Amino acid sequence: MDIIKMRNIGISAHIDSGKTTLSERILFYSNKIHAIHEVRGKDGVGATMDHMELERERGITIQSAATQVQWKDHTLNLIDTPGHVDFTIEVERSLRVLDGAILVLCAVGGVQSQSITVDRQLKRYHVPRIAFINKCDRTGANPFKVTSQLREKLGLNAVMTQIPLGLEDKLEGVVDLVAMQALYFEGEQGTEIRYAPIPDSLKGRAETGRETLLDAASMFSDELAELYLGGADIPEAVIREAIRRGALEEKFVPVMVGSAYKNKGIQTLLDGVNYYLPNPKEVKNYALNLDKGEEKTELLADQDRPAVALGFKLEDGQYGQLTYVRIYQGCLKKGEELTNTRARKRFKVGRLVRMHANSMEDINEAVPGDIVALFGVDCASGDTFCGGDLNYAMTSMYVPEPVISLALTPKDKKSSDQMAKALNRFTKEDPTFQTYVDSESNQTIVKGMGELHLDVYIERMRREYKCEVETGMPQVAYREAVQQRAEFNYTHKKQTVGAGQYGRVAGYMEPFADADYEFVDNIKGGAIPTEFVPSCDKGFKEALKRGSLIGFPIVNIRCVINDGQSHPVDSSDIAFQQAAVGAFREAYGKAKPCILEPIMKVAVEAPAEFQGSVFGSINQRRGVIVSSAEDGAFSRVEAEVPLSEMFGYATILRSLTQGKAEFTMEFEKYGKVPLSISETLIKEYEEKRKKEQSRP
Repeated sequence: MDIIKMRNIGISAHIDSGKTTLSERILFYSNKIHAIHEVRGKDGVGATMDHMELERERGITIQSAATQVQWKDHTLNLIDTPGHVDFTIEVERSLRVLDGAILVLCAVGGVQSQSITVDRQLKRYHVPRIAFINKCDRTGANPFKVTSQLREKLGLNAVMTQIPLGLEDKLEGVVDLVAMQALYFEGEQGTEIRYAPIPDSLKGRAETGRETLLDAASMFSDELAELYLGGADIPEAVIREAIRRGALEEKFVPVMVGSAYKNKGIQTLLDGVNYYLPNPKEVKNYALNLDKGEEKTELLADQDRPAVALGFKLEDGQYGQLTYVRIYQGCLKKGEELTNTRARKRFKVGRLVRMHANSMEDINEAVPGDIVALFGVDCASGDTFCGGDLNYAMTSMYVPEPVISLALTPKDKKSSDQMAKALNRFTKEDPTFQTYVDSESNQTIVKGMGELHLDVYIERMRREYKCEVETGMPQVAYREAVQQRAEFNYTHKKQTVGAGQYGRVAGYMEPFADADYEFVDNIKGGAIPTEFVPSCDKGFKEALKRGSLIGFPIVNIRCVINDGQSHPVDSSDIAFQQAAVGAFREAYGKAKPCILEPIMKVAVEAPAEFQGSVFGSINQRRGVIVSSAEDGAFSRVEAEVPLSEMFGYATILRSLTQGKAEFTMEFEKYGKVPLSISETLIKEYEEKRKKEQSRP
């Protein structure tokens, strides 16, 4: 396989922008499938990449799905990602291993809330992209406005390389501004492409668009700049090379248009992927050399070097654990020995497969840049596999903190066993789905990114594990913090037979906005011996795990020690840990502790006539409206609302807007809880503790 003719791309976008419909068309035009099925099709088959039963029922993508297709002698590894913020880890893990992306936007909705999140993820992993403005056949479609939104809202240097031939129900094809030709997609499924001169009605707009394109692209090519300024004819290849260079530097975003549902513009988008997105050799990837103190080392897409691959996604299938890997250097061969550098374990590559949604094809070898899967490898998500004597580790993906939790209670003994199996599997597969047993209530608590996220996993337990569970009210991940400085001077003394325990710790605690916790050692003259200073740090960390107001972790605090005392015999690591815990508890009550709650960034999109109802619903939930904008018939409201007030909001919003509105929310920050609510929370916590203590 020629690595230069390989592309690793992901399709990511806001909910309902048409990612999965676009993937289906890509599979069809590249002859991977022979019939097109719709996401919510009447035939009941569903889209190829939405292979899970739940995805087909709900008409949404839950898990990212990988496949490989061939387009005009190029090999494309393709990953279709979910749009819901609840499944954001699927987007994170995919973008971590991809070289390029197609950012899909709706020609009516434009840049929406999740488009902004996806753009942030693309920038985090330095992924070059093509923007594809989909749904140009919809009423109200305006790709020119969407392009200006890309520039204004996302700060991208977005320039159209195509303009639509007609809009809404008159959409026939696209005008290519590089070749200055009109392309009509004819035949029942748009398979026949007819090239024709640009219609007179569009000539003026096409020439203006081409001027803008050449002006922007000439910044990346001296040859193009000279030809453009000299007024000479410019070969297509020169323009495409300039656009490619700009895209690879992440300073230029080519914008293409079309309609996946109406089969218009997909083949030209695939050509755009070949023209403008990088091959694995053009992307710089680094690993940390663990033998040289985590020195940054560049990986080269060279088949003759020892293999380095990253396991970025796990799936527990009927044949055991499936580990999706991206190869960055060297080749993976069946029977070859690799090392998992985190677990320091060697293993043999048994079965090597190439995925196509949920079906697989056995292969004997995979080259650099390939995305394949291994069977039966015991590993965690984000592990690095190395061949030869290499001891490299690759940085893992960013994992957002879960913000919502739910209490699960199995209905019977059989369900209890199955629930343990299911939770074990799901937590291994998804780092944003976490579970633990609450030491006080003895309940099993699951944490996730939103109500939909947890709903999907509970439904999967019922279907895949025949496990019936009852769910309790979701619990919000509150935090505690201090509001003023407080001194402590605590002596821990415990006399037992033989050596006792002795340690005195003095200093102060104060609010600290820059991090959850900071420890400062200001000890002078050896008042606390150096070997016991880390023990004090350990003790403070232990005390932070559970605050005294409502039993949640304490954040945004700085603990400073400036004095203390030790005993030549009785002082020990444990004595100073206990002294620090005691000192913390002594001062915490004096530091004016308060409760913090997660504040969510909520974006509501609704028809303009419902704007007043949306405002009212947010104000009732202690929300603060940040901005509101009317965009034709639609209005968009952005607000900051406490998570505790957002439960069941989807149902209320639907009834207020006749089911026409949608909202997304993601974690923004922690904010102080109002006094009245704070008092109620403290009261509830104290009653709960009394009940626990009165139990026999």
